[in-house]
Amino acid sequence: MVAVRGLHRFALLDGIVTDDVAHEVRPPAPARRLPKAVPVESVVALIEAAGALEGPRGLRDRALLELLYGTGARISEAVGLAVDDLDRGQAAVRLAGKGGKERVVPVGSYALRAVEDYLVRARPALAATGKAGLRGGTMFLNVRGGPLSRQSAWAILRSAAERAGLTAEISPHTLRHSFATHLLDGGADVRVVQELLGHASVTTTQVYTLVTVDRLREVYATSHPRALT
Repeated sequence: MVAVRGLHRFALLDGIVTDDVAHEVRPPAPARRLPKAVPVESVVALIEAAGALEGPRGLRDRALLELLYGTGARISEAVGLAVDDLDRGQAAVRLAGKGGKERVVPVGSYALRAVEDYLVRARPALAATGKAGLRGGTMFLNVRGGPLSRQSAWAILRSAAERAGLTAEISPHTLRHSFATHLLDGGADVRVVQELLGHASVTTTQVYTLVTVDRLREVYATSHPRALT
C-alpha cells in the first residue's frame, strides 16, 4: 500500500499523471485488540506470590504489584516514582504520565499498607547496599541499591505469575487493564477511569467498556432462565 501510494504521488509530482488516484486509499484498519484482564482472584494470587519471598525483595515486590494494580499505573510511571510522590496523609500518589503530564491518583488501603511496609522495613536495607549517588529519592530500588528498571519489574511480575501458577499471559499492562475493567465492572464512570488512567481521550478508555459488556453478556447467558435459545 505504501509503495503504490508513493508511486502515484511521484507520478503526480513528476507530471506523468494529472490526478493522484491513490491519494484517498487507506490501508484496512487492524482489528481492535481488547485489553486482557484477569479475575480479582488471580490478581490476589499474583500479589501474594510476589510477597512470599523472604527479606526486603518480597516486601518490595509486593508493594510494586499492589501499587500497579491499586492505581492503574504504567510500569514506567511506577519505577519512576520518588518517595515524595506518595502522600500518605491523603492516601494518593503523583504519577508522571506520557508527555510529562502529571495526575494524582488515590491509593487504596492494601497498596498503601504494602508501600509503607516496604519503605520502613525494606528500602533502607536496599539503599544501604548501593552507592550514595544512586540512593536518591527513588522509591523502588534493586538489590544493588540503584533504581529498579522496567526490565527488572517485568521479571518480578513473571516470577510471581509462575509461583502463583497463573497460565494466562501476565504483563505489567495486565494489571492496568484489570484495574480499569474491575472499576467499570463495579460501576465506575468511564470518565473517572479515564482520569485515573491518564488517557488524553475518553475514546481510549472506552475500549474497556467493550470488555465489560462481554462480561455482562456472559453473566446474563449463564444466569437468566430465558437467556438460552
